Amino acid sequence: MQFTDISIRALKPPAAGNTYVWDDSLKGFGLRISAKGTKTFCVLIGSGRRQTIGRYPALSLSEARGEAKRLLAEKTLGKVRPTHTAFADALRDYLAEAEQRLRPLTFKLYRRHLTIHYPFGRTSLADITPRDILRRLNQLTDRPSEKEHAARIGRTFFKWCVHQHLLDRSPMETLAPVQNGESRERVLTEEELARVYRTALEGSSLFHRLVALLILTGQRRGEISRLEWAWINGETVTLPAHVTKNKKEHRFPLGSQAKAVIEAIPRVSPYLFPAAREQVRGKPVTTMAGFSKPKIAFDQECGVTGWVLHDLRRTFATGMQQLGIRLEVTEALLNHVSGSRSGIVGIYQRYGWQREMAEAITLWEAHLQKLTAA
Repeated sequence: MQFTDISIRALKPPAAGNTYVWDDSLKGFGLRISAKGTKTFCVLIGSGRRQTIGRYPALSLSEARGEAKRLLAEKTLGKVRPTHTAFADALRDYLAEAEQRLRPLTFKLYRRHLTIHYPFGRTSLADITPRDILRRLNQLTDRPSEKEHAARIGRTFFKWCVHQHLLDRSPMETLAPVQNGESRERVLTEEELARVYRTALEGSSLFHRLVALLILTGQRRGEISRLEWAWINGETVTLPAHVTKNKKEHRFPLGSQAKAVIEAIPRVSPYLFPAAREQVRGKPVTTMAGFSKPKIAFDQECGVTGWVLHDLRRTFATGMQQLGIRLEVTEALLNHVSGSRSGIVGIYQRYGWQREMAEAITLWEAHLQKLTAA
């Protein structure tokens, strides 16, 4: 409609919320009408971003139109920025930046949590309250680990908004920290480990080989599944910094059994565990990513249930302790920077423990052979 004093006075308030009416004679110039009948002039200066000018009739139509023309002109010249930013727009920009610096799996986790647990859409960032966020997080009370991840990622996002000057303060600043969910304590018994290890050695799929190497090396699933042939040099494997969790290059030894497992893997790609498909959901993939289905089949095959692949790493560390391996050697094998390798020790103590790690792996493989033989 074309704004006139008569047409504006004739506008009826909505039953609830706000409604917007736009002036046909000046694109971007509009009027917000509340359920109580309050009429406020505004101007559209971005995608879904509106800036308030003033209330009618305290501010006349001619004055509001003049101010709207000025703001729209400054917008064209790049001299004006929105007073408020929609959550969806900030999230879009944040994810675009995060995708460049986060690992693919980490980025996927961030995107999922921010999209599912913070569904604020076109709500202005400044209008999101601590109560709004707490209400969303409390829906995850029965999933403490999920709640902790969602809270931590949300804090990171809103801090980014503050650093980008989209907000003065984070709405999560005053929220109490969410307690971590109970950490897993699952360690496979010797009988369970023997059954899982025997099944892994007897199987012929890449997943069987992956499980075997996880047991034999104690490394993380994400590191072993991304192994490249170029990283293997005879007796050792060197993981580059961009692959490891702590962003530090990690060199660990291979025992005779681990080398036999690797030699049994067909060399059809630069990767030991190449992806079954070139693309997943339209995005290129290079290495194995789907673990849930083969894990279910593997559990049925070995008869051991209630465990996850990361439990093999905890079982490895526990086994090292049972064999009397020094804690420093175990942490060097696991590429941990906490514990005995943290603080001042981590800065000045640069011994690599390569000989001791190789001896520990030899003892571990001998232990595994005894378990499977029994």
